Amino acid sequence: MKWITRKNIKVDRVACPWLIQRFIDPDPEFLFVEEVQLLDVAAREGAIPFDAPRLSTVKLNHRGDRCTFEAIIDDYNLDQTGLSSLALIVRAADIRGQEHVAPEGLGLRAIADGCQAMGLSDEDRLVKQFPMYDALFAYCRKLTNKEINA
Repeated sequence: MKWITRKNIKVDRVACPWLIQRFIDPDPEFLFVEEVQLLDVAAREGAIPFDAPRLSTVKLNHRGDRCTFEAIIDDYNLDQTGLSSLALIVRAADIRGQEHVAPEGLGLRAIADGCQAMGLSDEDRLVKQFPMYDALFAYCRKLTNKEINA
């Protein structure tokens, strides 16, 4: 399947492709375009748009104080152990004013800012950051399992 979002990706627009590839679509194609082109290119390419908060017709989007990562978890009924904790980290990193929901979010935001500062292409940002999301997910699973067994 094809998925499309705004170019110059940072936190949520890296986390969402990671989530999509790991749990929804094992062989996705991600398209990154200017926001003004997003809906037209999505229609032409048959791509599913995500994370475009200024475009109210995009279903997979921020919802209130929650980020798109959380919307995808909800809409695709994902309930893997650790995902809800990871979602809080993504929200804390992505949405100003939500830093209090997970202290790890500030580190995630710093990494995303660093990848942007390096001038990496959107595709390279996915390649470089997916292993970090794998590690954060393992961390969240470990924390969740520890809480369950306490």
